[in-house]
Amino acid sequence: MKYLIRYETRGYLRAHIPVFEMDLEQADKLEYYLKKQDGIDKVKVNERTADVVIYHHDKDLVLKALDGFSYDLIDEAIESGRTIRREGEDRIFWHLSKRAITRFFLPASLSNIITCIKAVKFVYAGLSSLLRGKMEVAVLDATAISAAILTGDPDTGASIMFLLGLSEILEDWTRKKSEDDLARALALNVEKTWLIKDGKEVPVSLSEVYRDDVIVVRKGNIIPLDGVIVKGDLSVNQASMTGESASVHKDEGVSVYAGTVVEEGEAQIKVSSVSGNSHYDQIVEMIRSSEKLKSSLEDQAFAISDRLVPLSLGATALVYLISRNVTTAMSVLMVDYSCALKLSMPIAVLSAMQEASVNGITVKGGKYFENLANGDTIVFDKTGTLTYSQPKVNRIVTFEKLEEDEALKLAACMEEHYPHSIANAIVAEAKKRKLDHDEELHSKIEYVVAHGVAALVNGKKALLGSYHFVFEDNRCVIPQKEKIKFNQIPSEYSHLYLSLNNRLAAVICIEDPIRTEAEQVIVQLKQLGIKRTVMLTGDNYATAASVAKRLDIDSFYSEVLPDDKAKYIKAEKENGHCVIMLGDGINDSPALSEADVGIAVSEGAPIARQVADITINSDTLHSLVKLRILAKALQNKVSGNYRMIMSFNTLLIILGIFGILPPATAAYLHNGSTLAISLMAARPLQKNKENGLQITPCVKPIPA
Repeated sequence: MKYLIRYETRGYLRAHIPVFEMDLEQADKLEYYLKKQDGIDKVKVNERTADVVIYHHDKDLVLKALDGFSYDLIDEAIESGRTIRREGEDRIFWHLSKRAITRFFLPASLSNIITCIKAVKFVYAGLSSLLRGKMEVAVLDATAISAAILTGDPDTGASIMFLLGLSEILEDWTRKKSEDDLARALALNVEKTWLIKDGKEVPVSLSEVYRDDVIVVRKGNIIPLDGVIVKGDLSVNQASMTGESASVHKDEGVSVYAGTVVEEGEAQIKVSSVSGNSHYDQIVEMIRSSEKLKSSLEDQAFAISDRLVPLSLGATALVYLISRNVTTAMSVLMVDYSCALKLSMPIAVLSAMQEASVNGITVKGGKYFENLANGDTIVFDKTGTLTYSQPKVNRIVTFEKLEEDEALKLAACMEEHYPHSIANAIVAEAKKRKLDHDEELHSKIEYVVAHGVAALVNGKKALLGSYHFVFEDNRCVIPQKEKIKFNQIPSEYSHLYLSLNNRLAAVICIEDPIRTEAEQVIVQLKQLGIKRTVMLTGDNYATAASVAKRLDIDSFYSEVLPDDKAKYIKAEKENGHCVIMLGDGINDSPALSEADVGIAVSEGAPIARQVADITINSDTLHSLVKLRILAKALQNKVSGNYRMIMSFNTLLIILGIFGILPPATAAYLHNGSTLAISLMAARPLQKNKENGLQITPCVKPIPA
């Protein structure tokens, strides 16, 4: 690809594509391509100027990527949200332009005619509301516009319609962006699947799967592509498609859809669509018909606007009856609370969502900010959340003369079908030791959530999982002569137990290092109003107690099952607590769904990201602090805007009642304050406020 380097400095490069203007599809493809290249940290493509801004740590790789790019390299549709952003910007530009033209460049007579024509729509809406027996904002708008025109002040009527139109555009833009952000969050974030090739299961990236290929999905997987089941049967959660959480049984010959989640079973699927985006429009339609995105902040603003309509009309009528002065009554009518409330609330929510996105946080709806701000209890999973998402195998203790590499090879072969942070650690260790494993080594794999994995290996029953799963559920035994070795295994590690034919074969010790920032983040969250921190983990008591003590967790529970996590959160909610849950694995999905706000880390299990309300960047837990600050800031901004709107407009009404403000002046002050408050709502909510937090260490005893 041809390009010109306009500016560069250390770690930064701005290149220009020599075209007049890139179309949206080209910009999306170029940005999508560059984000996937080595050496590049961050990319922004501006389609209007055809400029590409690249933050990098290897200039040579950047230039190589630009040199090798062609739009033909990307054949799938890219859903980036760029189209919606461009549409919103264009609508606002033309709305402002039309107002400027009619206000400053057209003859007054023609401008007045245009104003009267535009007013018809608002008058019709007001009459329709009255005919339905409802006294809504539309009635007040129609009355104010009609009164302005009939009293010889069409310019004031035009200003009211201009602001109402701007409010409608911004509200629509907010809704579409929220829908698009949520749809893309629900859309696939799956990079790998299992392909049937030459009779074997082979892990491949989605880009290597073509129409009519056969892939395998199992319990806990997100179905990555649309297709038809050719073997096996599934119980599928189709909430991302239909909005209903009840699972649906699917057997041979039945279609399944990308983005839905396998709750039970295993099946081979013949792929019918390779883009991975075929379900996108269906997701958007589901979102539009649901209440999920609606923020109660916005609902309250609109409800208050409607409730104030009779008061505004009543005050206008009362002032006229007392004063018998049309001008004084008009001064009251020209001022209402609805414009500012309806305009500023969507802008504030949209601003918060955009700001979260810049910080690597995906918020799937405005209402979750409120729950975040009001949350008093936060529940953590341990592995992959409070600890690093890439734990390591520290040691392998084997029994009955089993070789370490053989034990690791078998464990990796079983675990790679169900990616989780511990499973990834085992697979990574096998790769590190260059241990290749044959998929024919085992027969059908069965995954038991929160317990372990079972398979037949060379005719032997193999189990890999927790102590509870291996010893209590399946009655496996420790070889009599090696009990001393078993008892000497260090307790500070997480343990995975491998058994063959119900006899312990190996114990894999997982080093689960605590995140360096975890202690500080928990202290900061408490300073931000979190009253209680809780850790729920499937790990043993000793490991859980060690982590809880080091991080000053208020309470913890070990060896907890997924359903028990969800039950705990449900009980806390019933006791009046607003609960935030942070997790990353398949085991956490029920709890994430049950919480008032479910937060998943971006590198967690696909099903966890699917059911969570918010996804945070997994590089650091500081995203939690940013999120809490952002939610609190939004809450404060909304409250502040509300007080300002009510106070200023009430003052204008009082001044109008006493004849101090004429109608036109009242209207302009009202409209000007509406624009000013809306611009304030669009300002960033936080400016590194978390850096001002004073961290004070606190140590409390861990409850037994």
